[in-house]
Amino acid sequence: MSTTNIEMKNEEIQTAETVQGYIKQVLQMIEKETVTEEEARWITKQTVENFRDHVNPGFLEYRKTVTEGGQFAAVEWSDEGSCFTDVNGKKYIDCLGGFGIYNVGHRNKKVIKAVTDQMKRQALHSQDLLDPLRAILAKILADITPGDLKYSFFTNSGTESVEAALKLAKMYSERTTFISTTRAFHGKSLGSLSGTAKGMFRKPFLPLIPGFRHVPFGDIDMMRKTFEVCKLVGEDVAAVILEPIQGEGGIILPPEGYLQQVRELCDEYGSLLIFDEVQTGMGRTGKMFASEVYNVVPDIICLAKAFGGGVMPAGAIVAKEHVFKSWFDNPFMHTTTFGGNPLACAAAIATIDVLLEESLPARAAEVGEYFLKGLLEAAKGHEDKVMEIRGIGLMIGIEFHKDEVGYEISKGMFDRGILVAGTLVNSKTIRIEPPLTITYEEVDTVIATFKEVLEHVTI
Repeated sequence: MSTTNIEMKNEEIQTAETVQGYIKQVLQMIEKETVTEEEARWITKQTVENFRDHVNPGFLEYRKTVTEGGQFAAVEWSDEGSCFTDVNGKKYIDCLGGFGIYNVGHRNKKVIKAVTDQMKRQALHSQDLLDPLRAILAKILADITPGDLKYSFFTNSGTESVEAALKLAKMYSERTTFISTTRAFHGKSLGSLSGTAKGMFRKPFLPLIPGFRHVPFGDIDMMRKTFEVCKLVGEDVAAVILEPIQGEGGIILPPEGYLQQVRELCDEYGSLLIFDEVQTGMGRTGKMFASEVYNVVPDIICLAKAFGGGVMPAGAIVAKEHVFKSWFDNPFMHTTTFGGNPLACAAAIATIDVLLEESLPARAAEVGEYFLKGLLEAAKGHEDKVMEIRGIGLMIGIEFHKDEVGYEISKGMFDRGILVAGTLVNSKTIRIEPPLTITYEEVDTVIATFKEVLEHVTI
């Protein structure tokens, strides 16, 4: 072996040893329930440097815009109930809720137990044999979803659920036109992004999937005219895809009767109605599903976020039989390796059990009403800063006249131990989406903090 080859081999060995030593150090950290101040500094340093050099430095810059001073480097380390704690031991009330994934709380013990029990027996499935929890979870969903929704397909995320719904709708009728709405957010993979409305997310990836048309959310006349035009030009509508309540659009509630009228239009033109309940589902709005709030049954419902109980990534679509049977002849027409895996199904089953046993949807309605009333009271006298506070259940939006005010409010609340954040489509609105288990005492703390910060903001 040449001298050069020997040197290269020695370098490879040294690199492997260095990487392995680093990995072992990290694994030892993971084992710890608590860390020392020195260890916390090391973790923070590694996190910031590796975000900058290997993840995305843009995220560090974003954190700087929504925090005071050096707090952009706050590193979350543990969580429980309605709160999480950073690596330095500072506790935060979580009013962002991972964009709505912690409906049953952080690290809910029943959900963790179900996942741990399943892990002891089998983590993933073979992909070929029949796996029991997927079948059982599908039956449970048929029981709890509204109307005659019956068959389920399981995914790993919200955007995957939307993709599955769009493909199913295309196979059902062989139509290719979809109607979405302004301010809609359905995900960022190519199909779901085609339904998403914000130009900033869309422009770099144009052209997207053809056939999508956007109309103003809440404008039933424009929706009707779009149906008529599509029919006249031979581009009949396959489906309308809607969030019953727009989440990333800024917590936008539909006008009275709007969703029922959209349902009627879909029936008139032989089109499907897809409800994207990725954010509104699993008790968030005071009912298990927002479609129940408005008494409208879609043909396909999309679920994710809180579906896995804040423990496992999990999602699903549930469809009516006459729609889903498009996939009966070939069950491999749309598949996913990890969707519906045993761990995710165990988490979802336990999550539904907690929601039902603890009546969390009803609790969301009660606590949400109290929360909304308190925020409105706190905002009195600040009409020059706050445009509107609106919401339903524990899905509340605070819209400001200026983006800058929202950023300053987020900074001030984070500094005082409350995590809130803006919505992705409407940057003037910050969301309040805490776990449905949040206590009244924690709600009072959030309201008092909001009032204090609002009084100090001078923009």
